[in-house]
Amino acid sequence: MIIGGKSFETTGHTYVMGILNVTPDSFSDGGKWDSVDAALKHAEDMIRDGADILDIGGESTRPGYTLLPDEKEISRVVPVIEAVKKNFDIPVSVDTYKSAVAEAALQAGADLVNDIWGLKYDAKMAGVIAKAGVPCCLMHNRKEAVYDDYLPDVLDDLRACVKLAKQAGIADEHIILDPGIGFGKTLEHNLILTNHVEILHELGYPILLGTSRKSMIGLTLDLPKDQREEGTLATTVLGVMKGCMFVRVHNVLANRRAVDMTQAILQSGGNGNG
Repeated sequence: MIIGGKSFETTGHTYVMGILNVTPDSFSDGGKWDSVDAALKHAEDMIRDGADILDIGGESTRPGYTLLPDEKEISRVVPVIEAVKKNFDIPVSVDTYKSAVAEAALQAGADLVNDIWGLKYDAKMAGVIAKAGVPCCLMHNRKEAVYDDYLPDVLDDLRACVKLAKQAGIADEHIILDPGIGFGKTLEHNLILTNHVEILHELGYPILLGTSRKSMIGLTLDLPKDQREEGTLATTVLGVMKGCMFVRVHNVLANRRAVDMTQAILQSGGNGNG
């Protein structure tokens, strides 16, 4: 898969997507990077620490978040995307479910659209992505955590996302799927899907796993958001072992090391007989 002019293997390798929230109210790091200079410095740090791609978002999607007008979200993300693309040679993803924001971000230089509603929120989103000819990440989401048959329902929901993409003309090689940990799911749902994330391979597309500092970790370990790094690393290792193409994380350095160590073990030769 080509993202921002760089080649990414869709199997056999896990890449690190660094989270760059340019929001005052993001659940984990709100307000830290909401100026262009601060965002640019954080981008530089994440690139140094081993990020393969940066995911820039201008609206918090934490539980109970406030819906932003398109213009406000655009005013947050576009200057940062332009600055990152001007100063660094790294692919950039825009984290939005709104077509107007995606279009403005793509014009500013974004290379991938990361949609937490999997094209289901905004009917124009699929067309914007198809016209731009860029990859997209389609996340599983529901308004309520109500399922008839949980894992099969998740797969069916994602099939519907893929159908929307293909109907709009988005190429197969431009589709990534995200199980949507923390969205439209209970704690038990999140644990089950993380444990069985490899079922998404049935759909035939690469997988992005985003669990960094989420409530699944906080509730399981009874820890606040600033103490969830070890829990995040455990999910990252699991994601590598289950063949995820991307892990989306806040702490790039720690997760880069965890990914590299896990891959080294999985790719080691020999038959174990020494």
